[in-house]
Amino acid sequence: MKIEIVRLDKSLPLPAYQHIGEDVGLDLRAAEEVIIKRGEFQLIKTGIKLAIPPGYGGFVYPRSGLALKHGITVLNCVGVIDPGYRGELGVVLINHGKEDFKVNKGDRIAQLIIHRTIQIEWEEVEELSDSERGKGGFGHTGV
Repeated sequence: MKIEIVRLDKSLPLPAYQHIGEDVGLDLRAAEEVIIKRGEFQLIKTGIKLAIPPGYGGFVYPRSGLALKHGITVLNCVGVIDPGYRGELGVVLINHGKEDFKVNKGDRIAQLIIHRTIQIEWEEVEELSDSERGKGGFGHTGV
């Protein structure tokens, strides 16, 4: 699949897989230097714009190494890039760590995964069909 991309900062590489054929996430890099104080969050620019085709969406996931080593993650858990969006991609990172965290220009800050999406229509009904789970909610199956 080919996706159009504009590189706003030519000094940064395009998002890339670290291990071709093995990784599903393309690394997004910071286009600026930012300090994220502990307990705070910041929008980090990536220096790219995309044209994701209809029927697909871009999803921005945290990097596990940043989470484990520094308590840094994507604030909204998974960021969503709609196919109609044409602005610069930004990643909102939050610092759950014990120390301030410095993001350097060029650092890998998140992962981009392109997923196929579908549009739905609601079918309003009076009752839902039965299922094995039924109305069982949080924790209903035990520990």
